[in-house]
Amino acid sequence: MTLRVARHTNNLEKIKSFYIDILGFELLGSFENHDSYDGIFIGKPNLDWHFEFTRSDEKANHVSDQDDVLVFYPETISEYNVLIDKVITNNISITASKNPYWNLNGKMVLDPDGFRIIISNLKAK
Repeated sequence: MTLRVARHTNNLEKIKSFYIDILGFELLGSFENHDSYDGIFIGKPNLDWHFEFTRSDEKANHVSDQDDVLVFYPETISEYNVLIDKVITNNISITASKNPYWNLNGKMVLDPDGFRIIISNLKAK
C-alpha cells in the first residue's frame, strides 16, 4: 500500500522550501493548472509514501489542535543535529509541545502553514 498525505496550502513556495531545504526531503514531481490546482509531491525516492501540497484560487482553511503533529525520526544523531541547525539558521522558532513527551524526545517547529512538526531524537540516539 502507498500513502499520500495531501494538504492544501496558501504558501506553496514556502512549503516547498521548508520541506526540501530545511527538512531534507526531495521534490518528486509537480503539476500546474490541473483542474485549477497547482501542486508538488515531496518525499524520498523509492519509499511508499509522500506529501502532496496543492494551491488553487480557493484559500486553505486549516483547523488542527496542539496534539496534531507530524513526527520525523532522523536515522542518526548527526542527521538530527543538522536538521536542528537548519531550523535555527533559518530563524524558525522551536516551540514547546503540549505533550511533554515530545519536549524530552525532540524539538517542535511549525511549518509555514502553522502545522506542528516534531523532529525526534529517539531513533538517533
